[in-house]
Amino acid sequence: MKDGKKWIPYLLVAPAMAGIALFVIYPMVNLVYMSFFKVNQMNPDKNKFVLFDNYTKMFRTSAFQKAMVNTGYYALFSVVIILALALLLSVWLAGRRTKFHSFVQGCAFLPHVISMVSIGLIFQQMMDPDFGIFNAILNALGLPALSWLRSSDTAVGSIVFVNVWKSVGYYTLILIAAIQSIPESIYEAAALDNAGKLKVFFKITLPMISPQIFFVLIVLSIGSFKIFDLISIMTAGGPNNASTSLVYYIYANVFQDFDVGRAAAAGVVLLGLVGVMTVLYFVGLAKKVHYQ
Repeated sequence: MKDGKKWIPYLLVAPAMAGIALFVIYPMVNLVYMSFFKVNQMNPDKNKFVLFDNYTKMFRTSAFQKAMVNTGYYALFSVVIILALALLLSVWLAGRRTKFHSFVQGCAFLPHVISMVSIGLIFQQMMDPDFGIFNAILNALGLPALSWLRSSDTAVGSIVFVNVWKSVGYYTLILIAAIQSIPESIYEAAALDNAGKLKVFFKITLPMISPQIFFVLIVLSIGSFKIFDLISIMTAGGPNNASTSLVYYIYANVFQDFDVGRAAAAGVVLLGLVGVMTVLYFVGLAKKVHYQ
């Protein structure tokens, strides 16, 4: 009877492991495999083994280099701005239970439930340099109008702005829940010691919510490297590849240039970047996370 029971845990996790093997491990292995071939989509039997040729040609193209730079800029600014704003808003809202602050929480979270396609289309119209509301506001304030999505200098920044607007409320609620879970007795002890607000924040609040901050940091970073929908809707990678991301580069190679092998090579690079970044996070920051 005991020998039979020892297999129960394995049977319970078997469906989940089968799903991971089928939808995660197999696609990753197949991606690496395809990156070494000149893929013929019409006749797979004519796939030509080219070893690292896809990688060498890809790294030499200006489109790929621009996509790498844009992805780095987008990930860096999105993560820093969203995390900073979410932390500031959560500290401001967590200790207040008035109707006004509840209303602000609802307004902050509302963009998260709106379709990214809808947001992209709406902001595309709002950022139109000819009749968009953003330039109308700038003109009313006596400031010069911007080209927004039509300029190589502002296209990536415009997309970062839209992503911050959509995402910051969701991560704010995560951090609010983390702050509200901190025992009140800790703050009461700090008050008895006459600890200032800054000292309380850096010595109590920040360490106590560090697991949630670490989670938000990893999720945000991975999501930022996979940016595609806003770029596809708002700029289609333009102007002149100024807003092309690594994922959009993969999409363009598959569905526009029909070069699956090179797209697979770019996918391997993306997989490697995300993997290295995640490992660095765990190596460099995991020990600084305070678990209760």
